[in-house]
Amino acid sequence: MSAVIERIRTRFTTTAGSKQLMLLLAFLIGVLTALAGLLLKWFIQQVEHLLTNHFSITGANWPYLVYPVVGIFLTGLFVRYIVRDDIGHGITKILYAIARKKSFIKAHNTWSSIVASGITIGFGGSVGAEAPIVLTGSAIGSNLGRLFHLDSKKMMLLVGCGAAGAVSGIFKAPIAGLVFTLEVLMIDFTLGSLLPLLVSCVTAAAVTFAISGTDNLFEFHLVNAFSIARVPAYILLGVFCGLISLYFTRVMNWLEDQFRRIRKPWQRLLIAGPILSILIFLFPSLYGEGYGMIRLLLNGQGQADWNQVLEGSFFYHTPHLLLLYLAGIIVFKVFATTATNSGGGCGGTFAPSLFMGCVSGFLFASLWNMLPGNSILVPENNFSLLGMAGVMSGVMHAPLTGIFLIAELTGGYGLFLPLMIVAVASYLTIILFEPHSIYTMRLARKGELVTHNKDHAILTLMSMDSVIERYEEHLHLDDDLGEIVRQLSASNRDVFPVVDDAGKLLAVLVLDRVRHVMFRTELYHRVFVRDLMSQCAARLTTNDPMELVMQTFDRTQAWALPVVDNDGLFVGFIRRSHVYAAYRTMLHDLSEE
Repeated sequence: MSAVIERIRTRFTTTAGSKQLMLLLAFLIGVLTALAGLLLKWFIQQVEHLLTNHFSITGANWPYLVYPVVGIFLTGLFVRYIVRDDIGHGITKILYAIARKKSFIKAHNTWSSIVASGITIGFGGSVGAEAPIVLTGSAIGSNLGRLFHLDSKKMMLLVGCGAAGAVSGIFKAPIAGLVFTLEVLMIDFTLGSLLPLLVSCVTAAAVTFAISGTDNLFEFHLVNAFSIARVPAYILLGVFCGLISLYFTRVMNWLEDQFRRIRKPWQRLLIAGPILSILIFLFPSLYGEGYGMIRLLLNGQGQADWNQVLEGSFFYHTPHLLLLYLAGIIVFKVFATTATNSGGGCGGTFAPSLFMGCVSGFLFASLWNMLPGNSILVPENNFSLLGMAGVMSGVMHAPLTGIFLIAELTGGYGLFLPLMIVAVASYLTIILFEPHSIYTMRLARKGELVTHNKDHAILTLMSMDSVIERYEEHLHLDDDLGEIVRQLSASNRDVFPVVDDAGKLLAVLVLDRVRHVMFRTELYHRVFVRDLMSQCAARLTTNDPMELVMQTFDRTQAWALPVVDNDGLFVGFIRRSHVYAAYRTMLHDLSEE
């Protein structure tokens, strides 16, 4: 196998050959991600059908109290004892890999998320399969890049191809796959890099169409085309979706923080499991991805169709409480999603955001039509579709992805302008309160987020280790001038650390402070380090982001700054000239076609 790969690499060594290799790998990634997505969807459907096909539709079903707990328990065992690695927060992991790990994603991610999310969702976990399959696709791209020993720039492109192919394949939405990679993963590719992304997207969509048919994931029949009279309702729906997105984002992060404080997995399961099971027992629509409910709301022709949402629940015989039931779903969906993942399950927020958006749009339209004296009625079906774009745009901070994904997902191109209005209004609403998406906020707080700002992106991608000049020479307070001169003569350094016996940095000694006495031998045993050392203008730590490093250089106007670890132990120096040289190299690499 290695010999075959080496022959392929040799065949594509030229610049033109390198581009051909990238296209070939993009095609392969498209095929593999499409197959992975189809496999995951099939797995989920088989498990769900096996468990729920005998359920009653006229009342509550007690197995809802058991299945979700069993699912996250089995997933937890699989992750803990077979995978032995954290595989949650798939898209956040991709962003971190791009920013901090040179686009390296572990090999097990090419299959582990499929198994884990399949078990979780099949047994009723209230999460989506899309984020796990995006991580799977990106892992396929990353590991193909490693297999061919590609550089970090090409690795980043292949990770993007994997993500784009995954979205394109699982949603049958090639344009959305491309836009998602550029907007959500926030990678600024050159025009020459777009072709591999397109190849991956088109290939994944074509393979999915060939195997599963050309039908849209959600069938949608347009009810009343765009009307200028409804523009105020579109704008208000966008604002409403933005507020729902804010609620979803803030509550999910708060709940995850609470669960994270519980150190032992079995304790988290004991708390999260009952929460999830009780919510699904009360609101069966929260079971799994919830795509069946989305289809009902998009295609229902009247109250009789929409009342099917209540099947299998306590609310079945009280159709007049439909709107109250839907409002409860909006409130509790985030609790069910967080309980699923925090309890040990595996899944993403793609499907939950689509689900909440559809319900929010339907609820908004129903309440709008009930306003007294309102003469401009709106179709619930259309607004269910628009709500999907609105909440997705708000949660992901990605209006273009929301617009194109929903249009391709449903074939609802007749509502393209309303989709744009709702998606943009939702995005503008949420950014007033939350500048980062649900995927990026934690990385942004740590300064580990790649953005579309090229300066910031380059600094984020730069490795702290690559610019640290590590020292073996150390001076101590009681070292005399003779020892200083000895170290100076044996080294080409012009700045030395002064440390204590434990290695903690105390100060620095600069060559300029020694020049005037270094040749006066009579002072060799009378002048000591403490007499010549200087206090540090600032100290950097090994965990500091490069943006902070540059800000510190600008603030202090220093030409070299010491670096210490978290315990204050001296590690080395960073020189301004080295940082600028590394910055120029990375800028050239990222800008090169």
